[in-house]
Amino acid sequence: MRIDIDKDLCIGAGQCALAAPGVFTQDDDGFSTLLPGREDGVGDPMVREAARACPVGAITVSEAAG
Repeated sequence: MRIDIDKDLCIGAGQCALAAPGVFTQDDDGFSTLLPGREDGVGDPMVREAARACPVGAITVSEAAG
């Protein structure tokens, strides 16, 4: 799984961190970021829900090639 966060779209609503706190957090400026070591989101069933919860659609989840 591949998770991309469009930093230009992110408004720091924090819905991703609320939905999937084991994968997403917020940086010092309040914008979404991935937790170290969780960049692939594997094993967290809430990753796709976190992407859907983003009010501006800044998070894209896709299957990794390979």
